[in-house]
Amino acid sequence: MCLLHYNCQGCDEPPEQGLDGFKGHRGARLAVSVRLGTDPANRQTDRSPVFCQLKGQGGTVTKISKAKKVPKTGLEPKSHINTCTVMGCSRPRYEVRNWPLHFLFLFSAGMGHEIFYITCLPCIHWNLDPFLCRRLVNMWTMVMYIGQLMKDLLKLPRPPSPPVVKLETRVDVEYGLPSTHAMAATAISFTVLLSAQSRFQFPFQVGLMVAVTMSSLVSLSRLYTGMHSVLDVISGVLLSAVLILLTYPYWEAIDQFQLSSPLSPAVGLMLPLFLSYTYPDLGHYSTTRGDTTTILGAGGGCFAGYWVSERLGPTIEPGGPLPAPLPTLTLHALAWGAARFLVGVLALVGTRQVVKTLSLRVLYSWYKVPRNDSGARRRKEIEVPYKFVTYTAVGLVNSILVNRVFVLLGLS
Repeated sequence: MCLLHYNCQGCDEPPEQGLDGFKGHRGARLAVSVRLGTDPANRQTDRSPVFCQLKGQGGTVTKISKAKKVPKTGLEPKSHINTCTVMGCSRPRYEVRNWPLHFLFLFSAGMGHEIFYITCLPCIHWNLDPFLCRRLVNMWTMVMYIGQLMKDLLKLPRPPSPPVVKLETRVDVEYGLPSTHAMAATAISFTVLLSAQSRFQFPFQVGLMVAVTMSSLVSLSRLYTGMHSVLDVISGVLLSAVLILLTYPYWEAIDQFQLSSPLSPAVGLMLPLFLSYTYPDLGHYSTTRGDTTTILGAGGGCFAGYWVSERLGPTIEPGGPLPAPLPTLTLHALAWGAARFLVGVLALVGTRQVVKTLSLRVLYSWYKVPRNDSGARRRKEIEVPYKFVTYTAVGLVNSILVNRVFVLLGLS
């Protein structure tokens, strides 16, 4: 077993620089020290490859030793040691040396996952201003679709492991450039900053610091988790910035069309559905198609839902002249905000589960697929409609039903 320091033990030969195929990407190891070696589960065999890696200057994989005998007993993995599979034996096992930094980057990376989008983004609608959420969802949908599309058109791979240590595995089969986490974080942060100026009174410098900090943390987290190279992240940030600059002059016109045009619901639903079905086919399964359909469905549902909500009556928007003062954080305001958050999240999660289950049952029955065939949901004719219908329903509930529930419960 080799610890990622210059003192390398257990290898047949001293480490050497310049291993072909594993040199170039240094990854990010700000808080993780990696152990490379054999997995305890593989120690029933007599021989297995031993990996040896150096940490320090260079920080690249420098040596793969020949197969050697491994004891059949050894140190069992601790609770804070993670394992995975690479090249027939255990993936890098990493030992966290800086827990605060480790959790900070894992939390930051989570701001690009579904659980963040389905909870925190709607919370802006429920507790701050539906106007901001509307602008935010529109930009997020556009930026994410373009980013996902570019990934599958450019087909540039993610950093190899080794030398980097990948702390996530779900999207490992996706292509790498641009980083859609970096794109989404940049778009969300600066869309809120630019849109909030006309709605609330706040120091612009403070808002700018918050936007830069949030987008930087998410971007750096993708380096830390080993999912992207520096080029991937920089490309994502720059592409998102360009899209914001190009579309900013038209935000008011888009908002006006969304709320007042009779064509708004049809455009909001049919265009995302068309883009979902015409998404490029890679010839092999990748999570990008399903994730893109999820994003388009949620964005389309919100786009149409805000048009309907505008005609149903008052919404929870700031009253009085604008820009309004920021809400005061009293205990009463926090309690009501928490109540709205819980009601809203329960409504969205419940909608997601019910509609997903029903849509899968209908599609499995239509295509005569056994219900226990979980792999069938990867087929395009099943994946696209079930994800689109599910998340369109989530978007509609967020923009229409939750607001009505708040009014009925006296939470508006």
